[in-house]
Amino acid sequence: MSSFTPTIPIALQIRKIIFEKFNNVDTKFTNDEIFEIIKTNGDVDSSWIIDDTESYFMGICNSGLARNIAQNFTTIWMKLFDPLEKLHCSTCNFDIYLGTSEERICPNPSCGSSI
Repeated sequence: MSSFTPTIPIALQIRKIIFEKFNNVDTKFTNDEIFEIIKTNGDVDSSWIIDDTESYFMGICNSGLARNIAQNFTTIWMKLFDPLEKLHCSTCNFDIYLGTSEERICPNPSCGSSI
């Protein structure tokens, strides 16, 4: 088990990438596309494979941010329910990204404060 800790939590990195690259309810995107961007940005354990991020993508579907529209082995195609908006959590001091109809709770797993 690696002791790597990302500078920005993975859940927040995923939401930022969706906000910057796929923030349109008509745009389809995959977990593979987002994971490749995370790896390129370098703030992830270098030993991770796509399977290590599955719980994060399930989390964005369970939160009501996105819906799983298709799946093939490890690839999950998704679409947003609503566009994301950028907010700031004063508790953990991270910029966060929430869908307009999501509950106003910080998606940082180590925070969870009301926004």
